[in-house]
Amino acid sequence: MPDERVVIAVFDGVQSLDVTGPLEVFAGANQAGFPRYRIRICSIDGLPVRSSSGLQIMPDGGLDATAAADLLIVPGGAGTKASDPRLVAWLREHGAGARRIMSVCTGAFPLAEAGLLDGRRATTHWDHCAALARRFPAVAVDPEPIFVRDGSVATSAGVTAGIDLALALVEEDLGRDVALAIARHLVMFLRRPGGQRQFSVQLAAQVAARDPLREIQRYATEHPAADLSIPALARRANLSPRQFSRAFAAEVGTPPGRYVDRVRLEAARRLLEEGRSGVEEIARACGYGTAEAMRRAFQRELGVGPADYRERF
Repeated sequence: MPDERVVIAVFDGVQSLDVTGPLEVFAGANQAGFPRYRIRICSIDGLPVRSSSGLQIMPDGGLDATAAADLLIVPGGAGTKASDPRLVAWLREHGAGARRIMSVCTGAFPLAEAGLLDGRRATTHWDHCAALARRFPAVAVDPEPIFVRDGSVATSAGVTAGIDLALALVEEDLGRDVALAIARHLVMFLRRPGGQRQFSVQLAAQVAARDPLREIQRYATEHPAADLSIPALARRANLSPRQFSRAFAAEVGTPPGRYVDRVRLEAARRLLEEGRSGVEEIARACGYGTAEAMRRAFQRELGVGPADYRERF
C-alpha cells in the first residue's frame, strides 16, 4: 500500500478543530492497522503558531522545506480573514502539484486567492458563502453541501465538516469498513444526512433588542402550537401588524413568519431526537397541524423527512 504524504498547513489564527479533526481521521486509519498516511503539520516558516482559541501548535517544519504533498489540507479560522500573503504565494506556486487538495471551513479563501478554485464548484462555512462568492466570482459557490468535490480539489463547510470530508477520503482510499470504524470511534456519522441548511436555519437567528420583541421570541419558542400569526403576535407586542413586522424583521434579521417556521422546525427536531411521540403527535404539538405539513417543512429546510431525521439523529 503506497504512502500518502499528507501536509496540513497551519498559520496564526487557524481554527484548531479544522486541524485536529482531519488529523484524527487520518491518524485513526494509521492506528487501525492501515499505516497509509504520513502526516506533517507545517507552518509557513516552521515556527509555532497560535490558533484562534489560543492553542499553540508546534509544526513539524516549514512549508518551503516540504516535499510535494499527495494530500494538501488548508484549514480555516480567523486567520483567513486576511490570509498571510506568504501562504497564498506558496499555495499558488505549489498547490497544483498536490495530487489532492482539501480545505476546511474558510480555508477555501486562501485557496481561492491562490487561484486554485477558479472554474470549480466549492463550498465553505454557511456564514461565509456569500462573501466567498462575492470576492471570487470565478468560483461556483454552493452553500448547501457539507462538502464539495470537484476533480482533485475538495472543499468543506464549517469546522466539523472537515471530519466528514476526511472520512470520505479515507473511504475512497481504504474502503467503507475502515472509514466506518473510524467514524464510530469518533462518534460520527460516516455520511451526515442533510446539508448546511440544518445548521444555518437556527444559528442565523438574532435576539431582538427591545423587550416586547424578545418576549415574542420567547413566547414563540415556548408555545410553538399556539396561534403565531402576525396579527396575533402583533397584539401581544402592542403594535399594529405592519409596525410589528417591520420592527421584528429589523431587529431579528428575518420576517416574523419565517422566524416562526424556524422555531417550529427546531421544536419538532428536538422532539424527534429526544422523545418517543409519533410523527402525527409531534406535528400537532409543534403547530404544523398534520404530519404531511411537517414533512414538507423538513424536506424544504433540511433535505430529509422527519422519519429519516429521527432514525439518524
